[in-house]
Amino acid sequence: MIARRRADEIAAALSADGLILRGGFNFATSETPPHGPSVAPAKSVLLVGQAGAAPWPHFLRWRDRQPQTIANPLDTWSREVIGAVAEKFGARAVSPSDRPYLPFQQWAMRAEGLRPSPLGILMHPQYGLWHAYRGALLFEDEIAAPEAHASIHLCDACVAKPCLKSCPVDAYSADGFAHQACLAHVRGSKGEPCRGGGCLDRNACPYGTAHRYPPEVQAFHMTAFAGL
Repeated sequence: MIARRRADEIAAALSADGLILRGGFNFATSETPPHGPSVAPAKSVLLVGQAGAAPWPHFLRWRDRQPQTIANPLDTWSREVIGAVAEKFGARAVSPSDRPYLPFQQWAMRAEGLRPSPLGILMHPQYGLWHAYRGALLFEDEIAAPEAHASIHLCDACVAKPCLKSCPVDAYSADGFAHQACLAHVRGSKGEPCRGGGCLDRNACPYGTAHRYPPEVQAFHMTAFAGL
């Protein structure tokens, strides 16, 4: 079993690059989990991610040593960092971009008791929308930590819903995310505020603002989203 001490050691190893453990759980016997570090099914998973922009300086130092043509640099960095921790602690590292896709959103809600915001990003009671999941560690033994219970969902108490009123092209609505409309705007002549400072709807959320990503971090993600 992954005892508290071992989990603390894993967290300490991740913290060297600004990453944190984001909860975890044991798979039920009725589930069909992905395999662990061997061909045996995993028995538990620990989610790995970030709160705020803590990994950014670590990523930039790594990025400066890489070829400028490297594809998907943040994903590559995350895989490298989490993969090294997985090897050290006898786990299998997986990523949200792995194919076939693993149910990271469902894992995250189960691990931390979170629910989606109107933008689809999980709303965290402390970090608001300013957090992310970068990968997960799959183990072939169980973890000692109990499964999370649902926490307060801040969106339920938010009457004004400014996150649905700030986008110039109304990309988010009850009908879902208008991907093409958003993409065309960000790439267009009027999209500089979004390209340079991030999603206006996301920035309008009143929660977790102390953890908001700096403009350069948001610009990096928006540039990647738009393929610029």
